[in-house]
Amino acid sequence: MATIDVKIPPMGESISTGVLATWHVKDGDTVTKDQVLFELETDKITSEGMAEEAGKISLKVEAGAEVGIGDVVASIDTDAAGAPAEEKPAADAPQAEDAKSDAPKSDAQSPAVRRLAAETGVDPSKVDGSGKGGRVTKGDMLAAGEKPAEKSAEKPAAKPAPAPKPAATGERQTRKKMTPLRAKIASRLVAAQHEAAMLTTFNEVDMSAVMEMRKKYQDAFVKKNGFKLGFMSFFTKAVVHALQEVPGVNAIIDGNEIISNHYYDVGVAVSTEKGLMVPVIRDCDTLSMAGIEKAIGDVAKKARDGKITLADLEGGVFTITNGGIFGSMLSTPILNAPQSAILGLHAINERPMAVDGQVVIRPMMYLALSYDHRLVDGKEAVTFLVKVKQAIEDPARLLLDL
Repeated sequence: MATIDVKIPPMGESISTGVLATWHVKDGDTVTKDQVLFELETDKITSEGMAEEAGKISLKVEAGAEVGIGDVVASIDTDAAGAPAEEKPAADAPQAEDAKSDAPKSDAQSPAVRRLAAETGVDPSKVDGSGKGGRVTKGDMLAAGEKPAEKSAEKPAAKPAPAPKPAATGERQTRKKMTPLRAKIASRLVAAQHEAAMLTTFNEVDMSAVMEMRKKYQDAFVKKNGFKLGFMSFFTKAVVHALQEVPGVNAIIDGNEIISNHYYDVGVAVSTEKGLMVPVIRDCDTLSMAGIEKAIGDVAKKARDGKITLADLEGGVFTITNGGIFGSMLSTPILNAPQSAILGLHAINERPMAVDGQVVIRPMMYLALSYDHRLVDGKEAVTFLVKVKQAIEDPARLLLDL
C-alpha cells in the first residue's frame, strides 16, 4: 500500500505553530489531487492545506488542535484513488462529463461558501470560481450576491436564513478558545497603547470635490479599467503627499534610534471573518489612481478569501483604516506598531456648513490621526492632517504637487 503524509507546510520564518481550525474532508473520504483538505490559523494569516495526490485520506489530528510546522496531520492511501474516467462504460459518458464540468465549483466548498449559499440563495454551482481549479471562494459568492437578479421569474425566491438556534435552557454564556490571529491582534493592540505615547488629532473634510470627480469620470474609469473608482485611492494619494511634506511622520523608533523611511508602502485595514488584517500597497508614490484601486481590491479579496500571505502584510510605513463603511462617525484608531501614525476615515454625512457667509449642506467626513507623540510633535501631526484635508477638498493639488 502506497501512502503519503499530509504535513503542515512552512509559512515563513516567524511562524512555527498554528491551529488546525477546520477539516474540509472526513476520515475515510476519497480526495482528489489539489483538493482543499484543511484550514490552518496562525497568529498572522489563515491558509489552506491541499492534497498532493489523490486517494483515501486518514485523519490523524482533530479540528481545533494546535500543530507545528512539519507535523503529520493525515495520510493518503494513493492506491485507493478512483478509477480513471475513460474506463467507465460509454453509456455513462454524458453523466461523467457533466460531473467533471461541475466538479471545480462543487467540490471542497468551504464552510463560508456553504453558509453564504444558505443565507443568500446563490447556487455555488452557477458561480464562476476564481480559486484554484475553478473553486468557488467566499469573495465569488459575495460578488454574485451583489449582482442584480437575472430572470428572477425563472428562479424561486431564496429561502430565508434559518433562525439562530436558541441557547439551551439555563445556558447564559458560551466559551471558546481565542484563535491565534485574534490573540495576536489583542496583544498587539495592548502593546501599542503601552509602548507608545499615543495621541489623536481630528479634522473634518468636505467630500464634495472628490464625489463630483468620481461622478463625472466613473463611467469612463470603469470602461477603461474594469473596476470602480473609490475613495480609498484619493486618500492613499493624499497620505503619500502629506508624508512627503511632513517626513517626520514617516519614521519609527527603534530603541534609542529614529529610522526615517524614504518609501511609501501604505497599509489598508481590511475586516475579515478571522479579524482585522492590514495588507500593504507597495510604492504608492509610483502608482496611478487605477493602480492603487486595483492593488487594494486584489489584497482585500485575498484577505477575505483567506489567501493572504505574510509578504502581503509586512513592511508598511503608514496605515489607513475606514470605520465609515460600518457607519462610524468618529473614533480614535490605535497605532499599527511599529508605525508612528494611522489615519482613521469615517462615515460621510450631510451637514449644514458655513461657506462664504452662507449656510449650505455639504457631505462631510471626520478624519482622525493617531500618532506616537514620542516621535511626532503636535505641529507635525496637525500639519499632516491639514495636508490630507487640502488634497481631498481640492484634488488638483495632488496633480500640481502643492
